[in-house]
Amino acid sequence: MKLITFYLPQFHEIPENNDAWGKGFTEWTNVKKARPLFVGHNQPRKPLYDNYYNLLVGGVMEWQMALAKKYGIYGFCFYHYWFHGRLVLEKPIEMLRRNQNIDFHYCIAWANEPWTRTWHGGKGNKEIIIPQTYGREEEWELHYKYFRQFFLDKRYIKEKNCPVLLIYRLRNIPRFNDMLRYWNKCAKKDGFSGMFIVSMDIWRDQTTKSCWVDGKVDFEPGKTRAEIIHGGSTLAPRGKGSLLWNRFAIRSIRYKEINEKMLKAPHKKNQFRTVFVDFDDSPRRGERAVITRGSTPQRFGRYLNEAILRSKAEGNDYLFINAWNEWGEGNYLEPDTRHGYGYLRQIRKVLNHNK
Repeated sequence: MKLITFYLPQFHEIPENNDAWGKGFTEWTNVKKARPLFVGHNQPRKPLYDNYYNLLVGGVMEWQMALAKKYGIYGFCFYHYWFHGRLVLEKPIEMLRRNQNIDFHYCIAWANEPWTRTWHGGKGNKEIIIPQTYGREEEWELHYKYFRQFFLDKRYIKEKNCPVLLIYRLRNIPRFNDMLRYWNKCAKKDGFSGMFIVSMDIWRDQTTKSCWVDGKVDFEPGKTRAEIIHGGSTLAPRGKGSLLWNRFAIRSIRYKEINEKMLKAPHKKNQFRTVFVDFDDSPRRGERAVITRGSTPQRFGRYLNEAILRSKAEGNDYLFINAWNEWGEGNYLEPDTRHGYGYLRQIRKVLNHNK
């Protein structure tokens, strides 16, 4: 079973964020300023040994990938941001490509949405910083040429000689069939057997049937969380917990409930499951957050084990984990001051058990 964790590259400064949020903004900015919203709320989250790293500093990604590999993770899936040829947060993956001394697999997930202030806690209507456009063949060629340097890397994850590429909102692309057909043609010219396109399955945004889409992956906990919230399931009632809870009316869902619903969903070949560590986006959204209750390393390990067993039965070799370092969503495997290496140790324990 190949475990692939989603990887957020927003732990270094970029001009776009400095312009929108002020000089020095990174993902750590929101993480550090987070405050508990009710009694027992685990905020702010703190990395072990105050390791508020900068991804552009040499040795940081080497440490991350050596740690991930030690505990049995197969690879990272880097979020990729492309706006009509303009790149954002591209430096970490480019540093990885150039550093051939790092022995670790990776792939790309194209997060094809506009760059907005609400992505990191902006209030009110979305303020679009960079619009998302798709263009035609000229832009498709330019985009493929950028991907190509990674596809040709021996460490890039491939399925039957096809580079694996995830796309967040495939249905947002007006001519996605034409684009994917063109990319497959380009990949074959480079000696591949084509491309292995995986659509990220979001609530009410399931994959459109297409001969150019090879698989899908559940984007959790967002997909199942939305089903629970909009389906009228058991959210924690207003007033439960404390006066602060009353005041802010925080939306809260049990970790157990989300996971059990995720496990019950049927999957077929190339329909990949995702397990998640935890979720709490209050560092980004304050009182408008959605928070899961009850995640522990032991519970995470139990649901990871179940997801592996079901994935095997469904004929799938890949299982995704959300996430390696989504600190702004309380969703990370990296060691922190509360659980240490607990979640990573559960991964190694479960993998050893399933050998």
